[in-house]
Amino acid sequence: MKLPFAEWLPHQRWYAGRNRTIEAAEPIAVTPLREDLDHVVLGVRYADGGEDRYQVIVGWDRRPLEEFQAVATIGSDEGHTAYDALYDESAARSLLTLIASGAEKGEIRFVPEPGAELPVEEAVRVVDAEQSNTSVIFGGGHAPGAAGAAILKLFRRVVPGVNPDLELNRVLGRAASPHAARLLGAIEGTLDDRPTSLGMVSAYAENAAEGWGMALASARDLYAEADLRADEVGGDLADESYRLGEAVASVHHTLAEVLGTSMAAPPVGAMAERLAAAVETVPELARWAGAAQATFEAAGTAEVPVQRIHGDLHLGQVLRTPERWLLIDFEGEPGQPMAARRRPDSVLRDVAGMLRSYEYAAFQLLVGEPPDEQLAYRAREWIDRNASAFCDGYASTAGFDPREQAALLAAYELDKAVYEAAYEARHRPSWSWIPLQSIARLLRGAARAH
Repeated sequence: MKLPFAEWLPHQRWYAGRNRTIEAAEPIAVTPLREDLDHVVLGVRYADGGEDRYQVIVGWDRRPLEEFQAVATIGSDEGHTAYDALYDESAARSLLTLIASGAEKGEIRFVPEPGAELPVEEAVRVVDAEQSNTSVIFGGGHAPGAAGAAILKLFRRVVPGVNPDLELNRVLGRAASPHAARLLGAIEGTLDDRPTSLGMVSAYAENAAEGWGMALASARDLYAEADLRADEVGGDLADESYRLGEAVASVHHTLAEVLGTSMAAPPVGAMAERLAAAVETVPELARWAGAAQATFEAAGTAEVPVQRIHGDLHLGQVLRTPERWLLIDFEGEPGQPMAARRRPDSVLRDVAGMLRSYEYAAFQLLVGEPPDEQLAYRAREWIDRNASAFCDGYASTAGFDPREQAALLAAYELDKAVYEAAYEARHRPSWSWIPLQSIARLLRGAARAH
């Protein structure tokens, strides 16, 4: 198979090597799925010496819809045109059929969940908003909550080991958790002689609202009503934040019950390492480094309960259906090694992620606007109201209030804000003031606590 993968990859939304020069991109494993369909694992070598592996479902001589031809067409080999087959209904439906039948193709296993029914005859459409994976929706669109709709997610960057998104969704599904979309099946293989997750298919919550969008609408409503308190505005989100806290605590309880808990010291060393790396990227952080290190150390050395958690929880990782909140995308923090993403941690890391997300939702609307003390006050009012409601909801289900572990929660919040500061400096400099002002606020709070 001789195809111009090196030229095609940089144009894909899910490609992670944008700032690197590809030296070679060649198939290292090709598994025929049907006569005109191959599963391909690409080995990508970079000029800096690094390597990555990606998976592509290569279809032959069946052109995708006109709107997808530019992004999906890979090139030609011996007179045959190759394309990314997820953009072709027939090919995508073949993958779902293979899962439904429990097929095996070479070392690739298509595994249905017990009792799962997959909508193999339904209409197919690609989700074009993802950054690291590609998802295909089957069914839906007939009516709100259309029965049987499913979403197939293909993990584009292939890493040996079990992907926590598949692992934890399987646990939650088999435990009948109401706050995770039910897992329906998986695509699994072997890489470097290790079991490797390739994809998963789950029930699709078609008429759900994303938490991030709901938060933005709520904060926007507050800013528009200068003479009303946060609890008087029509778009007040506090009740939903309370229910979201309940949902997160419920998921934590199920994961602890099924996978167990253990004891470990807070990851103060890892927090300090992240701080040191962030200072290299954001020199402005240097003036706070000593105080930040003291905040991390205040989390203590005594062991605390740890368990499997979401690992990258924020308002963009939750969906509100008419019935309940759902947590999605259990892959963990992007860029971290698989072992780190599967490592047990305190549930306070997830709580801290949500608290940081409320802050981002409120202040993101002010990016690019001239400084306005009144709007900044309103933003803080909205953040405090929803963060408090979230923690109240969490406490009602978990049996403990995360705010009672103030030093540890502050350390996790600060660790997340330091990560955000480095991220924004690299990718969205105009947003950098959001985490920087949060770091200053968190450190002031930590100083008062001492």
